[in-house]
Amino acid sequence: MSSTELPQTPAAAALAPRVSPVGAAEGEELRSVSLPGLTLAIRSRPASRPGLEPALYVHGLGGSSRNWSALMPLLADRLDGEAVDLPGFGDSPPPDDGNYSLTGHARAVIRLLDSSDRGPVHLIGNSLGGAVATRVAAARPDLVRTLTLISPALPEIRVQRGAWPTALVALPGVASLFARLTRGWSAEERTRGMMALCYGDPARVSPEGFEVAVREMERRLQLPYFWDAMARSARGIVDAYTLGGQHGLWRQAERVLAPTLLVYGARDQLVSYRMARRAAAAYRDARLLTLPDAGHVAMMEYPETVARAVRELIDESGGDAGRRDDRDNRS
Repeated sequence: MSSTELPQTPAAAALAPRVSPVGAAEGEELRSVSLPGLTLAIRSRPASRPGLEPALYVHGLGGSSRNWSALMPLLADRLDGEAVDLPGFGDSPPPDDGNYSLTGHARAVIRLLDSSDRGPVHLIGNSLGGAVATRVAAARPDLVRTLTLISPALPEIRVQRGAWPTALVALPGVASLFARLTRGWSAEERTRGMMALCYGDPARVSPEGFEVAVREMERRLQLPYFWDAMARSARGIVDAYTLGGQHGLWRQAERVLAPTLLVYGARDQLVSYRMARRAAAAYRDARLLTLPDAGHVAMMEYPETVARAVRELIDESGGDAGRRDDRDNRS
């Protein structure tokens, strides 16, 4: 068994959620895709017109496809967008093989794209999803048109102080211990703590957005596999950080052929802003967007700015059809 593989857990069917699903924002549709040993929940917005290029959004550790609900509508006139819940997160049950490694998550995305025949897609990932998207783009360049990475979880020598809890959760037994120690914390307290860690300025979150996040936190805590999925996925990130050679994330970043947009927030407490220039040098066809007031989830904090940068990436990457459509829309 390699360092990125984990022992098997009970089949996903036995651990299927018995709680209400993640809600859909206005204009969104939810469905599930069943693959051998794997079921993935998909959030989508109906395309505004036929013929739009496909996009797939991949969330970060502890997140869900709902993390893209602010960005997706801003690109709905250019992209036929879908957002996936990675195995064990959102409405996706655990994978039957219990594999939450970075390779396991990347394999799930690849299997989804192969089964749907939607590729190549504009692949957009945040944090863990950024690392997953990098591995997908390096392994299967035929599936990726462009790559957008928002605070991607790439290996750092000097890990941010705010990222240490994630590393600790990866240690055996720590997740269950933390769950017991925090049993008395309310969903509101947990949500405020999460937002203080992930947002550059939590005050930007609207009261309605906060209530949605609290309800989602309450739902997560009812899932029997929540802490296991968190711990094993965190362990997968840590394992990926220690891999060298051809399997190292920085080496895989160098192999990415797709035009790449990198988005970093100067107030990010989880992924160091210092890594922005190293990342821009690693990806061979990279553009860098730095946001001085953003934290770890720029697509939720500054969706208009991120959407504008994604449009520019598509245009600069040979999106002649996209530029023509924009001109037609303005005329």
